[in-house]
Amino acid sequence: MAEGRDIEVVVAEDADDAARIVAERLAGAARGGGHVVLTGGSTPKRAYERAAELEPDWSRVEAWWGDERCVAADDERSNYALAKESLLDRLGAEPSRVHRIRGELGREQGAALYEQELGSLASFDLVLLGLGPDGHVASLFPDEPTLDETERRVVGADAKVEPYVDRVTLTLPVLRAARQVLFLVTGEAKADAAVRAFAGEPSRTTPGSLVRAAHGTTTAVLDRAAAAHLQSK
Repeated sequence: MAEGRDIEVVVAEDADDAARIVAERLAGAARGGGHVVLTGGSTPKRAYERAAELEPDWSRVEAWWGDERCVAADDERSNYALAKESLLDRLGAEPSRVHRIRGELGREQGAALYEQELGSLASFDLVLLGLGPDGHVASLFPDEPTLDETERRVVGADAKVEPYVDRVTLTLPVLRAARQVLFLVTGEAKADAAVRAFAGEPSRTTPGSLVRAAHGTTTAVLDRAAAAHLQSK
């Protein structure tokens, strides 16, 4: 465990152990209730499954997403579909508390509707994020104009990595406003990005380095493979 540039870095033994740590934090957030932002990709699947086992009562949680691909809700590329299968279906989640991004409507309409869905919500209680090998976070990609957005909380984004479909994403200001930002990063392919995001200076070339909770806590949970270059510093 280490501290640096307003972030706590937790190095787990392996990917399964990293999932366990994140699952415990998700379960704790469920017990506290509030607004929780979920992420997609294959990395958090085990964390979601374990979180459902640790805390089966998520009735006080409002579930949101940090980004979504512009695909149908049941498409295998959908971030919502992953969380639904590995977490929400296991909980019998109340539909009114599940706020999915309607990516199937296209990036502009999907972004506009999600902005409306957020309403007067000022901040999330917990935001779970991954980190791409290129350093992207949510669907905020390196050196893209979306990193400069300060007015809107949700925007459409071009796809810069596979799958090459349009995206809808939360913006940096709303991510930074969270009370708790939690990264889950595993695998050797993420090692270069992790050292830039969690030990380097803030840079538009690594959007993950720009996400820190302005008035809360930021934690990065990595397995040893993802933390390899961090541990050598």
